[in-house]
Order: sequence, then C-alpha cells, then structure tokens
Amino acid sequence: MARGRSTVVRRSVALPEKLVKEALAWAPPESAGNLNRLVAESLAEFVARKKARAFEDAMAAMAADPAIRKECAAIANEFACADLDGLGRD
Repeated sequence: MARGRSTVVRRSVALPEKLVKEALAWAPPESAGNLNRLVAESLAEFVARKKARAFEDAMAAMAADPAIRKECAAIANEFACADLDGLGRD
C-alpha cells in the first residue's frame, strides 16, 4: 500500500430507495450520481459533528466546574495588571 493512502473497507448496506433518491437529489455536484462518495462524505460530516459536539460538551462541563472556574479567576486576577500593556493611555 502506498504511503498516505487509506485502506478502503467494503460494506454492503441496505438503504430505503426514497432516501437514496433524495440524497442523490441534494448531493453536491462533485458527488452527484456517486452514491459511494456521497455516503463517505456524509459519514465524515457525521463524525465531525459528533466530535465537535463532544468538544463543546467537554468545554461546557469545564466551564461549570467550580475548581476550574476558581483557577481561571485566579489566573485572570494574576495577569490583570497586564491587561492594558501595549495600549496607549492617551
């Protein structure tokens, strides 16, 4: 296998005909008529959305954590004297 190329996994799936027709009708031009490419792009988008949601959930949990909030406040207080560094005081 050449470097930089991913391995292809072949799977057989059963999809409702109506869904396939709708998906192909809404497919971007580069995927039109190519169900394999459309499914691969759709799965990649699905995974990206799930990862983004997991990150957002983790950030929200951190923002709600009292210990993290306390540490962030302490850091902000420690560096407050530098807030206006580099800005003119005219």
